[in-house]
Amino acid sequence: MTGPRFTDLVASLPATVPFVGPETQERARGRPFRARLGANESLFGPSPRAVAAMQEAAREAWKYGDSTSHDLRAALAADLGVAPGNVMVGEGIDGLLGYLVRMLVAPGDPVVTSAGAYPTFNYHVAGFGGALHLVPFAGDHEDPDGLIARAREVGAKLVYLSNPNNPMGSWHPAARVQAMVEAVPEGTLMVLDEAYIEFAPTGTAPPIDPDDPRVIRLRTFSKAHGLAGARVGYAIGAAPLIAGFDKVRNHFGMCRISQAGALASLGDPAWLAEVGAQVAAARDRIGAIARANGLVALPSATNFVTVDCGGDGALARAVLAGLAERDVFVRMPGVAPLDRCIRISAGPEDQLDVLAEALPGALAAAR
Repeated sequence: MTGPRFTDLVASLPATVPFVGPETQERARGRPFRARLGANESLFGPSPRAVAAMQEAAREAWKYGDSTSHDLRAALAADLGVAPGNVMVGEGIDGLLGYLVRMLVAPGDPVVTSAGAYPTFNYHVAGFGGALHLVPFAGDHEDPDGLIARAREVGAKLVYLSNPNNPMGSWHPAARVQAMVEAVPEGTLMVLDEAYIEFAPTGTAPPIDPDDPRVIRLRTFSKAHGLAGARVGYAIGAAPLIAGFDKVRNHFGMCRISQAGALASLGDPAWLAEVGAQVAAARDRIGAIARANGLVALPSATNFVTVDCGGDGALARAVLAGLAERDVFVRMPGVAPLDRCIRISAGPEDQLDVLAEALPGALAAAR
């Protein structure tokens, strides 16, 4: 009997995924983590209004969700001051990235991103046969000038920038991002991932014209809105590009429960402000824990703090392993020199108390 007849492209890909989830790790360990501080989820939870809306929507889970996400798209458009035709809703930023790459990247097409930036984007590019070109970080920041220069050099179809950045928590001011948009080469689309924009200082997001054909922005309900498990993201871009998603997307991929939760959360700005305040306090606490252990917490415009362990990747991996042994789940960047760090999600005091208890022992063991 023959097995599955994979395409040559799929057969050539490694059998790996960008992230190993904490649940997978817990099953392998045979016990749960005491502190879940690695996935950049909002440990402060979703808006109570969103929870109530999802509970009500669950009564109608026998129905498919609205295939156009009409109400949510209209509400997002009104909130953003754009037309509904400039907005597309999808299964988180990850799902939208997959559709975007499918639309625009054919086998062999060049795509530019930063070495060490969000790996799921790379996963999609590889899955559709694109040719990745990686640009080093400049210090702990992505390098807009370097990205544009490489995009121009290789004739890139896409050039990706996350602002604020994952995994370092760094950010560029609006003027720097706008300058990158202005410099995008002819035939290249800039993918601006703003997953963490709600946590960033005022003046981080540039006022880009939604009909500018050079850039598409991606945002999410997974972070500040606390709906990571609901999988709701959205894209903002020129109407012809947004319309192109309808050619490739899963039209019933957005369940009605998720749509209802996101719509209710969008209507609760007070909750969003409260989460922002709690995240800011948690970042301060993580910084204090790091300093108490002789480590350096990097400035962050996200809901996590990247902590420099003061050595190389081997030391940081040992610290990561030591924390896991002490039942604390965190993650770390995967590319040198960023991998000298570990990355810790903001969380409530009880979770950070566990981190404070576990970190000294993990460091001692690693050293």
